[in-house]
Amino acid sequence: MSAPPAVQIREANAHLAALHGRVAELERRLGAAERTVRGQAESLIRKDGELRAALRELGAAKDREITALQQKLLSSEETIQKLLNVIQKKDDLIVQLKYRSHLLTKICRNRPILDNLLSYMAEGEQLSTFPGTQSDSSSPVHDEFQESNCIPNQISKNKDFSLSEDDLEDQELDTSQFGTTV
Repeated sequence: MSAPPAVQIREANAHLAALHGRVAELERRLGAAERTVRGQAESLIRKDGELRAALRELGAAKDREITALQQKLLSSEETIQKLLNVIQKKDDLIVQLKYRSHLLTKICRNRPILDNLLSYMAEGEQLSTFPGTQSDSSSPVHDEFQESNCIPNQISKNKDFSLSEDDLEDQELDTSQFGTTV
């Protein structure tokens, strides 16, 4: 075999030197790119860690806020229940007071009759305070008994007043419903 010509060897050496320079340049660029990628990866890892820590902190803050809101909700529900109980008691009291007001209105309507009855009772008590007095057939009391067809010691069946429909209904009321005496 024959040796390659010197020109070819020089060209081959020049080509190898250029190739070697190109490889060195590519290795340098590759190293720089590798360092850049590593730096970016480390930065991303750092940012990811910071983001995870921030998310954990945010999650914990959110959990605390949810717990606080749940406690406020429970407290509000208890307050609402207490207020509903107070309202129910007040409503019951209003119903009772309306009924008593109705009774007082009826009493006030019948007051003239009650005043007359009390004055007659007072007059009757004054007559009974004199011992030994007997009723005289010519006395005004005897005349009133005769006019009203009353016999002493007997209840008259005649009434000097008429009962309204409300009074007739009230006679049927159970006496246990009255809370006070008049």
